Amino acid sequence: MFGYAGALRALMFAFALLWLAPVAEVSAGTLLSPGGAVLIKKSIEPFGRATAILSEGGLRDKWLSLQRRLADDLVQLALCEGDRESCVSPAALKFLAVIDGAKATEGRARLGEVNRAVNLAIRPADDLVQYGAIDVWASPLMTFANGTGDCEDYAIAKFVALRLAGMAPEDLRIVIMHDTLRGEDHAVAAARLDGQWLTLDNRRMMMVADTDVRNYRPTFVVDEAGVRRYADMPLVAEAALRYPAD
Repeated sequence: MFGYAGALRALMFAFALLWLAPVAEVSAGTLLSPGGAVLIKKSIEPFGRATAILSEGGLRDKWLSLQRRLADDLVQLALCEGDRESCVSPAALKFLAVIDGAKATEGRARLGEVNRAVNLAIRPADDLVQYGAIDVWASPLMTFANGTGDCEDYAIAKFVALRLAGMAPEDLRIVIMHDTLRGEDHAVAAARLDGQWLTLDNRRMMMVADTDVRNYRPTFVVDEAGVRRYADMPLVAEAALRYPAD
């Protein structure tokens, strides 16, 4: 009988198709302008700054590749959700537990639960140590299988967990920021609740409103539709992004 588990599997497959759709459309060249960036949004993003969509570049390519891996993750999660006892992926079971915890709560408590659960599930590790490469964007199941990751891996896992827990895509972001004190780049998840963007950071359990974030300058923002740069961020700066292990 098609009950709760069946409905969740169908929902996850639907999300997989939604995540794949932007990849196919971008590959076909039907959505993006030929220029490097086009201003499309003014004030609905975290930090309330104008953004410009990236139609080319390494950051955009990383996100498109991650979307394909996310689709694979969603299939594995759907299979395990349907029969957890027979699930062959310990990482999927761990991530499903995070989603379960999020679904059992609402509002700010849901955001806090995901922030806490992901922060505790992953140990900080540098991409060069883990993968022998710089700036690898791992899918949640890759990260949970390793038990390690750097800041964008935490942010990606939180972004996906909250999406699968029922949050609307327009209320979820991954924000890449420059730490003006440490002189390094950092990624966080961001979720909008009651009109206020809250940042979910692997460096702290407490969530901080975007209006209260200090010593960080937002540079790029990511959602299911793609990657955008903040309007005051030079395009050439993308190539210089570097994240610390924490």
